[in-house]
Amino acid sequence: MSYKKRGRDTVEEWVPKTRLGKLVHDGTLTSIDEVFLSGLKISEPELVNTLLPDLQEEVIDVNLVQKQTDAGEKSRFRAIVAVGNRDGYIGLGSGKASQVRTAIEKGAASARLHILPVKRGCGSWECGCGKPHSIPFQIEGKCGGVRIVFIPGPRGLGLAASKVAKTILGLAGVKDIWIQSYGSTRTVPSYAGAVYDALRKTYSLITQADWVK
Repeated sequence: MSYKKRGRDTVEEWVPKTRLGKLVHDGTLTSIDEVFLSGLKISEPELVNTLLPDLQEEVIDVNLVQKQTDAGEKSRFRAIVAVGNRDGYIGLGSGKASQVRTAIEKGAASARLHILPVKRGCGSWECGCGKPHSIPFQIEGKCGGVRIVFIPGPRGLGLAASKVAKTILGLAGVKDIWIQSYGSTRTVPSYAGAVYDALRKTYSLITQADWVK
């Protein structure tokens, strides 16, 4: 593994291990759209950092989880993290570790591996402006015991949703929308997963990603 030194900080240089990573690293693929058209699976978070340098992170939830082992209960933190460029790309991931910071870092890496494009539009009959401020049609997302329905909204409406949904939708670049929620909406992992599933369905060429580990 090679490293680059920048002042007093030591930054690890990305050495790609997959075919897709090598194509991005040598400049053969220069946009995230080309990556999805290639049909190859994203297996390295550094690849996403290279093609989407303006990616932003938001911690959705951090919770303490326990697992029963032969030696007793083992406690770890689980972090759910969303990433997006606020312009049509969103990712959601989870990470577990004994330290909060490590769990968040794992969640952010997982979110990058599950990055996907979001198709935006103006599907509201009240608006019809043709600009990509909302979603193009009504869609439904499910995860666990939560079901969510996205309804296109007119310009100026804003995000008529909960804090978790607002965070994820904002990172995806959706500005105006109505949301109807059903089921165990207080369960943050399932609720966030349902929002992510609905956004995934706006782009029919993307296959479903199992982001929860």
